[in-house]
Amino acid sequence: MRAYTAGDTDVPLLEETIGANFERVAARFPLHDALIEAAPVPGGDARRWSYTKMNDDVDRLARALLALGVAKGERVGIWSPNCAEWTLLQYATAKTGAILVNVNPAYRSHELEFVVKQNGMRMLVTAPSDTNSDYVAMARQALLTCPDLRELVFLPDHGLEALKSGSPQSDAELTYAELLTRADGVGHPVLKARMAELHPHDPINLQYTSGTTGFPKGATLTHHNILNNGFAIGELLGYTEHDRVVIPVPFYHCFGMVIGNLNALSHGAATIIPGRGFSPAAALEAVQDFAGTSLYGVPTMFIAELALPDFGSYDLSTLRTGVMAGSLCPIEVMNRVISEMNMVDVAICYGMTETSPVSTMTRKGDTLQQRTETVGRTMPQLESRIVDPATGEELERGQIGELCTRGYAVMAGYWNQPEKTAEAIDADGWMHTGDLAWMDDDGYVVVEGRIKDMVIRGGENIYPREIEEFLYTHPAIQDVQVIGVPDPKYGEELMACIILKPGAAPLDAAAVAEYCRGQLAHYKIPRYLEVRESFPMTVSGKIRKVQMREEAVARLGL
Repeated sequence: MRAYTAGDTDVPLLEETIGANFERVAARFPLHDALIEAAPVPGGDARRWSYTKMNDDVDRLARALLALGVAKGERVGIWSPNCAEWTLLQYATAKTGAILVNVNPAYRSHELEFVVKQNGMRMLVTAPSDTNSDYVAMARQALLTCPDLRELVFLPDHGLEALKSGSPQSDAELTYAELLTRADGVGHPVLKARMAELHPHDPINLQYTSGTTGFPKGATLTHHNILNNGFAIGELLGYTEHDRVVIPVPFYHCFGMVIGNLNALSHGAATIIPGRGFSPAAALEAVQDFAGTSLYGVPTMFIAELALPDFGSYDLSTLRTGVMAGSLCPIEVMNRVISEMNMVDVAICYGMTETSPVSTMTRKGDTLQQRTETVGRTMPQLESRIVDPATGEELERGQIGELCTRGYAVMAGYWNQPEKTAEAIDADGWMHTGDLAWMDDDGYVVVEGRIKDMVIRGGENIYPREIEEFLYTHPAIQDVQVIGVPDPKYGEELMACIILKPGAAPLDAAAVAEYCRGQLAHYKIPRYLEVRESFPMTVSGKIRKVQMREEAVARLGL
């Protein structure tokens, strides 16, 4: 049987812009909660927006952008950790037709200036400076060095001592409050006229992939791409206006702004921001305080939440579902999320920024095995297939090859990089993911890892996920990543990098090898072991295995 599936086509795609969709939903649920930001300080008040209030505030921000002369298709950057203003700007740019550029909050000056120049960014909305990043100073440097950048807008610090917002020092700089006053010069009819000019297939979002080599590439996404993908995810999760979605994952990434915001807000549900960055305690407090029905995270986030010493004290009884995505999901972690966090309908979502992002997903009625060992089936209105990475020939089910996806969710291309676009999307419209996977007889996809993460030891192809899943069963191991390191005899050898459970006895390579013996083939047993406190991660929660390999090579003198 061919390793090919097509998703359901029963539900038609939405043929509207993000702004038009939001106005339609807001008219249906005007007084329902749309956006809640947890109090930044203990004992403080949360910030809340009903659908009516959010629509009004989005319109005011959109009219302010028009007052500054922001044109359809111009690039407006947002460089900030999660906050309510991030969401408001996401929808305001959608209503004006400006292309929102998501800038990674972890970027430093060199990376920021590259992104600003690469897309000709016109405006940058920047976070207050904090102990980790002097956003204000780096943004001012970009203003001096990037000729297309005309305005800086400084987001408020909301009185937090740890944050320091910028004060304008030139005509090109505005505070967020000053920007909003510009709206007084533009009436609603002007905004409505702009919205009428927009088309669902217009580019509306630019996201820079966190690539491990070379400079990042800007995936260009349309209203049609991300609105439909978000809406489809919500349909499969069974979202209604009664859901309350806790989003501790970053908005700058598709996980936060599509699987999170666009998904929930296209269904009349509430979005809840636990804090600027991820805190396991803050995430669970948000579920408890705001009766969250759905919780998001990458596996490392759920591992951290489950590891809290007072985990059992949180009231998680309102939870029913959620999304685990971003990297491969360990079976043991999924089992605990279902049994101990009440997330009986939790879904695995798989995809990439270039596919808006979700291309396969588990379903509510799936068996526990399907929801722990696969990344689900092809999404509605999309196609999936597995091909030989060398020849491009479609494989049979059960054979491991490269996973490819096709359909409405595939990006418009990499911004101003047609050659890179052609390398990723073939002549038939298939997006090549770079992931190794196979498809079972029922059309469920099992991802074995990145093509570049596959370890070849003495001619044997080894998929790290298999070894990681086994090592998760060790009673002392809380988290594990397996990488390949150079070896003069076999080409590569395996290293297991582990994080021990609190209070666990020390482990060494010999003890781990003994645990594996008789359970794994000899060539799959890690030769090296490294005990770590944490793993290097991207802001979106993906483990940086390339960095781990580099560190291991240096440490071992290989």
